[in-house]
Amino acid sequence: MMAEIHVLIILFFVAVESATIVPPQTDVVLLALFAAGQYRAWLLLCAAVAGSVLGGIINYWAGRYIGILEKKKWFPVKQKYLDKAARIFQRHGKMALLLSGMPIIGDAVTICAGMLRVNLFWFIVLAAVSRTARYGFLWALCTGLF
Repeated sequence: MMAEIHVLIILFFVAVESATIVPPQTDVVLLALFAAGQYRAWLLLCAAVAGSVLGGIINYWAGRYIGILEKKKWFPVKQKYLDKAARIFQRHGKMALLLSGMPIIGDAVTICAGMLRVNLFWFIVLAAVSRTARYGFLWALCTGLF
């Protein structure tokens, strides 16, 4: 049991890191842990989802305060790209957050949600649904359901 707690804590922090703009690694770690068969899958799933949602919340808050940075000369993203991302997000509304668990585009979606000040409660709910679907799919792959 104690070893399982350590694994869950590590998985949680890998998921936090992966949900920010750092390249994702959670999928590989989670698949390896599922394949090992030594840990309860539902706990692994919960740790990964919780960590990933927390990472998404970090992106959300970065998006909320991006206006402070976007006027700096060193800021790497041009205003026209931020405006384009905001228009796309607005077209689809908060339901775009159902894509927040997807690799590559998920970070942009969570940052846009912060920029547009989406209600944090709905952000968390929709991000959790998206991440649960993603990691649940990985679990289903590991168990041979697909």
